[in-house]
Amino acid sequence: MSSVNTAIQLITREQAEQGATAKGSTCSPALAKGPWDYDLAEALAGIPAYGPGASSADAAPAATPRQGQLPEEYKLASDAELGERILAAKAALGDRAVILGHFYQRDEVIQYADFVGDSFQLANAALTRPDAEAIVFCGVHFMAETADILSAPEQAVILPNLAAGCSMADMADADSVAECWEQLEEIFGTEPDAEGRVPVLPVTYMNSSAALKAFCGERGGIVCTSSNARTVLEWAFQRAQRVLFFPDQHLGRNTAKALGVPLEQMPMWNPRRELGGNDAQALLDSRVILWHGFCSVHKRFNVGQIEKARKDFPGVQVIVHPECPMEVVDAADSAGSTDFIKKAIAAATEPTTFAIGTEINMVNRLAAEYPQHTIFCLDPVICPCSTMYRIHPGYLAWVLEELVAGRVVNRITVAESVQDHARTALERMLAARP
Repeated sequence: MSSVNTAIQLITREQAEQGATAKGSTCSPALAKGPWDYDLAEALAGIPAYGPGASSADAAPAATPRQGQLPEEYKLASDAELGERILAAKAALGDRAVILGHFYQRDEVIQYADFVGDSFQLANAALTRPDAEAIVFCGVHFMAETADILSAPEQAVILPNLAAGCSMADMADADSVAECWEQLEEIFGTEPDAEGRVPVLPVTYMNSSAALKAFCGERGGIVCTSSNARTVLEWAFQRAQRVLFFPDQHLGRNTAKALGVPLEQMPMWNPRRELGGNDAQALLDSRVILWHGFCSVHKRFNVGQIEKARKDFPGVQVIVHPECPMEVVDAADSAGSTDFIKKAIAAATEPTTFAIGTEINMVNRLAAEYPQHTIFCLDPVICPCSTMYRIHPGYLAWVLEELVAGRVVNRITVAESVQDHARTALERMLAARP
């Protein structure tokens, strides 16, 4: 099975040659270009963007990191040449560098990773290499921040393309959350109830900035992942009357609903509206206050796609990520983290048809890894995570060869003052095991 990038190149070429009769579709023909084209376009326009893919319609904040121009030699190199240079650099560096690859990365990058997993698995994997001078994180910005928080001070965490951010993480910024918190405290007060539960506790998803993890740590809050969100909410409800959950509304809603929290007790907080678009009574009656954020990849999945999969493949098993909208999770056979999805397919002993609702690179890789099954993405349009797709073998070759030359580029650092509180929130998460 060809990689997602290969499929995009083929579809784009066929569309140019055959027009409407071409088979297959992507959400943007610009996906076939090198990410350095977007770097240049943003530099010329002076406006940051997430690039083509699922998040292309999301507005990037002005402070979004931007990648400088990649040296021309890496843009012009063939895939084979880049592969040779990456392998040579890895050999020269040996144990001095470790490469981490997220499940959603393109195959052309994943093939060089020493560890593959979700964001927190990878941050933990880096801890198994305490002697590594450099941690090259092929993921997105908040993941590299987490790795920097958990790694030793002398270890350099490197993000091959600084423009690999996360539109969901950017939907909740520190100033907006702090303003929300002030308004909530005015309504709820700060005194605990007779059972010792505080009025509200902040819970942030792993897909958030280090500043927001620190915000939670400083206020008795916690971080969650998609795999332990239920346990974390249970932990929070033991300590608080209600929870402010950010930035992903869908993970918060799906998790709280599974715990029996009624939808009417889950108001949405829109930071662009007064009191988040609510009245004070709705907030007083709440159990979970959901932030108006979402993942643009998982927002693409819908019930119609599930209905078509069931019609085309009777007996199909539909598994989706809990970042999908509630109606999609309800219509699926099961929902869980990327690791849950991978384990569910690995556990199937008989040939099975799986329709998966998560990022296309992971789905495509699972289909290649388990050829005894029929595995396909619910979304028929190839539309990868915009920001994950900003990582390309050219950038990986560049940062590795710079390390060989004794230079550290694209280092991600989190201020010590932020690290302390963020680490506290992460440690609480680690202690809240499912």
